[in-house]
Amino acid sequence: MSEELAPEQIKLIHKLNVFKIKGRDKRGRKILRIIGKNFPAKSLNVDLLKKYLEVKVFPKLERPFVVVYIHTDVDKSENFPGISALRSAYEAIPINVKQYLEAVYFVHPDLQSRLFLATFGRFIFTGGLYAKLKYVSRLGYLWEHVRRNDIEIPEFVYDHDEDLEFRPMMDYGLESDHPRVFGAPAVDSSVASYSMRCIS
Repeated sequence: MSEELAPEQIKLIHKLNVFKIKGRDKRGRKILRIIGKNFPAKSLNVDLLKKYLEVKVFPKLERPFVVVYIHTDVDKSENFPGISALRSAYEAIPINVKQYLEAVYFVHPDLQSRLFLATFGRFIFTGGLYAKLKYVSRLGYLWEHVRRNDIEIPEFVYDHDEDLEFRPMMDYGLESDHPRVFGAPAVDSSVASYSMRCIS
């Protein structure tokens, strides 16, 4: 790759705290945590991102690992790099790293991301990655696979998780999470609450 990472670019990506390798899941696999909200899609060159991953992340993933991708509060216009960039970044992952990736936990998926992945996921993520994708609508479900103390979760993720417990229709795009309408009554909340009690 022709472009080299300058020290200030490395510091910027570190400071944004997008990628972090720390802890292990309940099966002893390393955890690569990715915080989508922190991803600077508008200002980060895709080639530089690939170089950063190649130099700083991939060498630490030479044994079975899982990805915990936190989608909470992602804004498509700010944090989404685009389909071609996603595909390019995925194709840049070395074969010896891809073979060790065993699961991708997608935390707080919204309806738009579910539809996007259902439509394009198999085309973007070839080689079986799409089949390893597991949607995690609540942190409680993540703790079934990952020890709570083994991964750092930002406070805003816990806050959003709590909001979803009280306003479950936000999961399906049927209720706004905009602060101005947050105080409004939930859409058919009695039915949602009843169904949640039945499930639990």
